[in-house]
Amino acid sequence: MRLLTIILFALLAYFQYQFWVGKNGYQDYRRYQQEVRQLKIQNTLKNARNQQMFAQIRDLKEGSEAMEEQAREDYGLVKSDEIFYRLVK
Repeated sequence: MRLLTIILFALLAYFQYQFWVGKNGYQDYRRYQQEVRQLKIQNTLKNARNQQMFAQIRDLKEGSEAMEEQAREDYGLVKSDEIFYRLVK
């Protein structure tokens, strides 16, 4: 009977070790859970950026106002009947 108790206790200790520290144990689970959280945050940020880009593409395809605005910002273009003032600090 004493031998059986020792064997059962050893099995319990082994399984507890495997659960907490072993491969695919609780520590691995917590690490992967944290990694999934970080990846979800990154995906959310990238989805927001993609939505902005899709909106900009849609504006460029549909209207001339967005194209004109981008030409003004990127290339400093001015219409023929406009006066352009540049303020320098």
